[in-house]
Amino acid sequence: MRSPFPRTGLLAVLLLGAFAFFPLSHAAADQPAPKPLLRDTLFDGAADPVVIWNRAEKSWDMFYTNRRANVPGLSGVAWVHGTPIGRARSRDGGTTWEQIGSARIALPKEIGGATPTLWAPDVVYHDGTYHLFLTVVPGVFENWQHPRTIVHLTSLDLAEWKYESALALASDRVIDACVDPLPGGGWRMWYNNERDGKSIYYADSPDLRTWTNQGKAIGVGQRPGEAPFVFNWKGHRWLIVDHWKGLGVYRSDDFLNWQGQPTDLLGVPGKGQDDGVNGGHACVVVSNDRAFLFYFTHPGRAGTIRPEDKDSLELRRSSIQVVELHYENGQLSCDRDAPTYVKLTAPLTP
Repeated sequence: MRSPFPRTGLLAVLLLGAFAFFPLSHAAADQPAPKPLLRDTLFDGAADPVVIWNRAEKSWDMFYTNRRANVPGLSGVAWVHGTPIGRARSRDGGTTWEQIGSARIALPKEIGGATPTLWAPDVVYHDGTYHLFLTVVPGVFENWQHPRTIVHLTSLDLAEWKYESALALASDRVIDACVDPLPGGGWRMWYNNERDGKSIYYADSPDLRTWTNQGKAIGVGQRPGEAPFVFNWKGHRWLIVDHWKGLGVYRSDDFLNWQGQPTDLLGVPGKGQDDGVNGGHACVVVSNDRAFLFYFTHPGRAGTIRPEDKDSLELRRSSIQVVELHYENGQLSCDRDAPTYVKLTAPLTP
């Protein structure tokens, strides 16, 4: 039977022998994760990561928006359009990552246009099938004033994706889906409705295919934001939202009413390579009762680039980073300057 919390990697091995003599934060891996964790070699624009266990390869796979940061001659925001979904793989539990190309996604022309723009992947596994929920913009544009749709695709191998449907949600400008199972059965999707002041909305489904919009997420609408991500940890459900000056954190005990904590995550720049700015659009993987936050940064936006350099590679490029989350007194925190020892273990569910 499938676990009701697929984002939570349960305890797969016992920590024995020599590991028992080391602090838990250092026992999981021999070396800390590098900074940056991943810098894309194709377009240098890795952003919006999501991480999932690949059951066939026995690896952890990362999907991410691959912005065309290093392509010359793209005016306006065309460099953030026409983007593929990049893939990377870790065989050492998330410490190091190797690029493995782009996800193979075929869309009807009426959905994706001649050159589809693909943003913000979210992947869940259920009953032998992977489900990808993806933001699609129908073409390449120099501004933000165009429709965005969330689509559903399926795959058996995480490489080749079959288009299933475009979702009818709150408006014609919706982005950044996050899907998680409900404790009582069925599924819930959180997403950003750009027509309503960049608010977080949600929709429910009994089967990952038929969705009913439920309106604005309760308790999250006070601050505009995007990229909602929900996970279960330390006996609570958590929702993180990218508020562009750090990640807002919200906690719930019923999956419906969310209470914000007073402090954000990643709002204070770090000191590591490519980490000297606020962090954005993140996902969380829970493993062995530890939680790891994967996020992206725009390293060149630390105040050193002149306004006339707005189309420079340094301003556009982005990198993926990782940091461990900590829980104390009902709140989450992280220290992005501390070494992060990552060792994700396979979920116990088949």
